Amino acid sequence: MKTEQNIKIELNQTFPLTIKRLGINGEGVGYFKKQVVFVPGALPGEEVVVEATKINPKFAEAKIKKIRIKSPHRVQPLCPVYDQCGGCQLQHLKYDQQLKEKRDIIIQSLERHTKVDINKLDIRKTIGMEEPWGYRNKSSFQVKAIDGKVLAGLYGLNSHQLINIDECAVQHAQTNEATAAIKRILEELKIPIYNEKSRKGIVRTIVTRVGIETGELQVVLITTQKELPKVDTIIQEIQKRLPNVKSIVQNINGQKTSLIFGEETLSLAGEDFIQETLGDLQFELSARTFFQLNPVQTVKLYNEVKKAAALTGQEKVVDAYCGVGTIGLWLADQAGEVRGMDVITESIEDAKKNAKRHGLTNTKYVPGKAEEVLPKWVKKGWKPDVIVVDPPRTGLEGQLIQTILQAEPKKLIYISCNPSTLAKDIQALSGKYDVKYIQPVDMFPHTAHVECVSQIVLKEEAGTQ
Repeated sequence: MKTEQNIKIELNQTFPLTIKRLGINGEGVGYFKKQVVFVPGALPGEEVVVEATKINPKFAEAKIKKIRIKSPHRVQPLCPVYDQCGGCQLQHLKYDQQLKEKRDIIIQSLERHTKVDINKLDIRKTIGMEEPWGYRNKSSFQVKAIDGKVLAGLYGLNSHQLINIDECAVQHAQTNEATAAIKRILEELKIPIYNEKSRKGIVRTIVTRVGIETGELQVVLITTQKELPKVDTIIQEIQKRLPNVKSIVQNINGQKTSLIFGEETLSLAGEDFIQETLGDLQFELSARTFFQLNPVQTVKLYNEVKKAAALTGQEKVVDAYCGVGTIGLWLADQAGEVRGMDVITESIEDAKKNAKRHGLTNTKYVPGKAEEVLPKWVKKGWKPDVIVVDPPRTGLEGQLIQTILQAEPKKLIYISCNPSTLAKDIQALSGKYDVKYIQPVDMFPHTAHVECVSQIVLKEEAGTQ
């Protein structure tokens, strides 16, 4: 076992490094005296001179001092605060190369966490965007006042410094425009802005969301208290300056917390929700409804799920982390029956409403954990043919993996947003299941995130009892 004494790199030491690959967070990875070194902003193939900024027992972190040999894929980032904000990790890498590197991140995870023969595995090219900018339909910007001027943005990388963002390159233009207008309104009306240190002030966050297909706009002001000074004037000014606004909402969060939303939501003007369309499906998005941030790529992602499920109209399908039911509804027209579960009760209510709105009678939604609900259904004789999972970054619960292994669906469609946990889960299922293929989809261009759809099938011998 390596101990701290083995480390040959010292803090602030400067040394040359060749970058071998990209890490899971988009940083360059190199080796110095057999020691792993992570370098944000460095690209594969580059020769750099770095300075060690952090020493851990198993690795070191460093920053670029000089690039000796530059990657041919390096480009000038579009965003002026790109290096401070940390929201995008790969703006300095040409987009077509980002897609290749994201596929490689999946391969690295499989090599590290599974015994699968990578050479025999069908890992497809990453599906990218034709227009990889301005794709995010929602922004949540913290606000701060300095000398009467209202700033809005995100906290900087590993810091508590608010980075003012006037125009975010990956945000939809309408959300940028809305945030800018609201900043000006709050400034002109001298509305007290929340100060984190003194915990005084009222407005703490501006949330804007646009229906990319419908053009409808929602504005949410997150405040520390119910009483909002000059509320009628604020509403009038928002409506005057943002003609597309359909929903103006206030959410109250007086807690000392990093969570954006509080429990209480009030409608200030217009509807409680905006409409959005995904393919043939319509959705009502209220202030706290979770919805995919990149609807253009979501359609591609869900079509890949449909392709992988390859339903014939007879199958019993389980949508295990169903949320408001989007994936299940996407599959319902080709399934015998779709059943979904989620731990958030409001999401289940929304899923039921969504199914009803689309006239679907072959769906059933219940609140609860998949690993608790599914065994009850199986016990009653309802056995799924296909299970679709779209878990959080932490991957599948161990109990759910056991449930899947017991229920033995013929097919598991795994939508992953974290290649490491996907690989670990594939290994945990490998006794009974084989991976047929993995299709990466780029949901968040210019970031290190990569989603993928895996078609995982029951092994022949497991299927024949």
